[in-house]
Amino acid sequence: MQLNNTRFITCLQQLGTSLLGLSLSALFCTALAQSHPEAAVQKPNFVLLLIDDAGFTDLGSYGGEARTPNIDALAQRGAMFTSYHSSPLCSPSRAMLLTGIDNHRTGVATIPETLPAEQQGKPGYSLHLESGVQTVATRLKAEGYRNYMTGKWHLGHGPGELPDAHGFDRSFVLDASGADNWEQKPYMPYYTSADWYEDGKLSKLPDDFYSSKFMVDQMMAYLERDKSRSEPFFAYIGFQALHIPVQAPRELTAHYAGVYDGGWEALRQARWQRAQERGLIPRDAPLAPAHDKLRSWDSLDADERALYSKSMAVHAGMLEAMDQHIGRLIAYLKERGQLDNTIFLITSDNGPEPSDPIAQTGFSTWMSQNGYRRELETLGEKGSMNFIGAEWANATASPGNLFKFHASEGGMRVPLIAAGPGIVPGARIASTSFVTDVTPTIYDYAGIEPERWSGPVAITGKSLKPTLAGAATHTYDSETPVGMEVGGNAALFKGDYKLTRNTLPWGDAKWRLYNLASDPGETKDLGADDAARYQAMLADYARYEQEMGVLKLPDDFNPHQQVRINAIKKQLHHFRYRIAMGVLLMVLIAVWLVRRRKTRA
Repeated sequence: MQLNNTRFITCLQQLGTSLLGLSLSALFCTALAQSHPEAAVQKPNFVLLLIDDAGFTDLGSYGGEARTPNIDALAQRGAMFTSYHSSPLCSPSRAMLLTGIDNHRTGVATIPETLPAEQQGKPGYSLHLESGVQTVATRLKAEGYRNYMTGKWHLGHGPGELPDAHGFDRSFVLDASGADNWEQKPYMPYYTSADWYEDGKLSKLPDDFYSSKFMVDQMMAYLERDKSRSEPFFAYIGFQALHIPVQAPRELTAHYAGVYDGGWEALRQARWQRAQERGLIPRDAPLAPAHDKLRSWDSLDADERALYSKSMAVHAGMLEAMDQHIGRLIAYLKERGQLDNTIFLITSDNGPEPSDPIAQTGFSTWMSQNGYRRELETLGEKGSMNFIGAEWANATASPGNLFKFHASEGGMRVPLIAAGPGIVPGARIASTSFVTDVTPTIYDYAGIEPERWSGPVAITGKSLKPTLAGAATHTYDSETPVGMEVGGNAALFKGDYKLTRNTLPWGDAKWRLYNLASDPGETKDLGADDAARYQAMLADYARYEQEMGVLKLPDDFNPHQQVRINAIKKQLHHFRYRIAMGVLLMVLIAVWLVRRRKTRA
């Protein structure tokens, strides 16, 4: 059958008109998207909030006593990880957090304060981000992001080692391991000053300084100055809370008067029970017994109990202060219309701090010379040297064993909260995950293809996006080993199992095997009962050690003792001229006395 020519031509004309219309519409939409970027798909902003020395159950959403409503609200509209692990010490964790790379490959294998002489200057132990190591800020900047940082850096100091050399457009940071929260002064004899840098240049803190307030103020100031810019942003705040000295405004400390009068054993038990009730650990998960070096609450006299109870009240007040200022940042982003397109990530760099600095020889003298005191009435306020000590640290890590410095769950298992677009609300994620996974997760949500994640030094972490989006239940399969080592404290994770080794003074440098799925408190060593798995994981760790360039330490290495040694060396270096002049003066006096005696004779 033949087609009518007139109808055929009419049909072609109509088709041409339709195609032309579609083409013009497509061109118009493309031009509109180019002239109005907000009409295109927006990349999310990222806010990374790092707490210093928080225990697994410190935050309100994880069962802690501190009032943290702003963080808890983010947890409710986002996801809480129940088996997320950082490293046992701050700098290695920060290096891994910001790069996605194992700490030995970043150059920050440990911290300067615990570095032994035999590791100084060795590859991976330069203690600053080495050549070829790209930070998340560097990569995001190449993708059109603007990057800001405030707070603790502790990844090198001086030209080329501060945030301005690692992708951050604006930064105001402390380069030390810690400092006072009320004044610009050091907190330990290792330092003679508290050096803060803005955009790589030495700077001074304001007169009304309080660390959490200042860090949020400065971050909002940077965002406000750039409010006309349309690029997405990455904002990183490294809080000083809850690092020594533990300090908080008096009115917030008062909220917790009497809360901790029952002592650390009662707190550890209560948090263990709440962790079970909240689904953070299995209902039948055992609680590890207290280490035999830990004191009992009943062994303290009334004055000591009052002081330690208030020490924890200040600890809770410091968390509440931090949360209040986080709330101000959230309110600011909401007011600017940016909250709904912002992904929040909140975690801690390691477990709680067990140290008692006053117990160190000469520390009390140093305190008096630097305007510090430890008195019940003013505890946590300006000029106060406050800490919680090993017993409270063990309690706040509940149900984990031990605390910071060690590769036990108390030193490594910390909170991680993620909230924002593309994250399933109200989720509890039990998948074992690590600090190296945060940067790949950010890249994934930023739409950066995996082949463009790494620079010259390869990323070792994996993206958490599949679990956050509800598309997967695990980040690592049961046959993938993941190792970690800091200062002789080491762990190898594989599926539900963990092989771990802890150094002195709280460990014995022996390897032990645990099933974390049923025993997060590390109460039952399975090494003898499951010898084949134990040996296989030891072999996995040996391969990790060789691949990453881990330098072995002797079994009797004690990081706390090394801190004291390094502090003495630092002071000898700082005051070498005064010491030399003193020695010279003594020699001159001795010579004068000898000559005087000879003259009299």
